[in-house]
Amino acid sequence: MKKEEQQFEHLITEMIDRKYGICDDFLNGEMLQGLRDNLHAYHAKGGMHPAGIGRRLDFKKNFKTRGDVIRWIEEDTEQGYEIEFLEKINAFIQYLNRTCYTQINQFEFHYAYYEAGSFYKRHLDQFKSHSGRKFSLVIYLNEDWSESDGGNLCLYLDDQVVNVLPKGGRAVFFRSDELEHEVRQAPGRSRISIAGWLKSE
Repeated sequence: MKKEEQQFEHLITEMIDRKYGICDDFLNGEMLQGLRDNLHAYHAKGGMHPAGIGRRLDFKKNFKTRGDVIRWIEEDTEQGYEIEFLEKINAFIQYLNRTCYTQINQFEFHYAYYEAGSFYKRHLDQFKSHSGRKFSLVIYLNEDWSESDGGNLCLYLDDQVVNVLPKGGRAVFFRSDELEHEVRQAPGRSRISIAGWLKSE
């Protein structure tokens, strides 16, 4: 089994066993640095915008709930590291469909930048009005992150709260309709990631 497929299998197996999967080396060093540089360049040029909550007619911006700015990664991007990233996502979808019969046929991903002190309160990724999002995948782009920096992802399981450190290269995978989660504040540092959803429409 190739290393990439080992990563996919690890994420899926952990998600089945405990409702979430974590892979610490989902992105290699060059792709990780390239995507990190992209995000910082977009942010520096004003190419990111405040994220909202809800879908279409229900969409609204609520800074008391969510404080990040985002930029969508387009499927027809011509940026090299984004192409490489989306190729990996497509490979993951193919593996997931082949091994778990999930019928995923779409995806959407965006860069996310959280200023120091910003957050995203407890929520579920699947919209009340639409059930297209099946799985959530977050990949962290942070550099040299430590426990003292804060900014954890909190996963609310039935009997416990799991705190995930947003370490660079780490991926977190879970069902969009099942696991409520929260982005905690990082008081002294900005926090960066790519977040997205595997969908069945």
